[in-house]
Amino acid sequence: MHAIMLKAKLHRAEVTHAVLDYEGSCAIDGDWLDLSGIREYEQIQIYNVDNGERFTTYAIRAENGSKMISVNGAAAHKAKVGDRVIICAYAHYGEAELASHKPRMLYMAPGNQLSHTSEAIPIQVA
Repeated sequence: MHAIMLKAKLHRAEVTHAVLDYEGSCAIDGDWLDLSGIREYEQIQIYNVDNGERFTTYAIRAENGSKMISVNGAAAHKAKVGDRVIICAYAHYGEAELASHKPRMLYMAPGNQLSHTSEAIPIQVA
């Protein structure tokens, strides 16, 4: 059996740039790519917390330490500077990998400060 599982997530990052006239992609601070395990040119899903838009693009590396999230090309119509977004990457895992799989999640505070990291989402309670 194979399953598509969450590989990595940047939770509530703030869009710092929205550049319509740039080759389509999403530039992400290189330090965050390294920490999350998201690879350059890897497909990502972006969920805009502020307007409900959900779209697919690919990651490119922004300058390390820049705190940049730049939504580029046609996707710039779906996010504006200051919007909070959740960026996710998914991967296929085989049966042997599933038992030990843990996603890498980065949680952002205002101003794109890294708040903390985690490998599990807390159980949601009523």
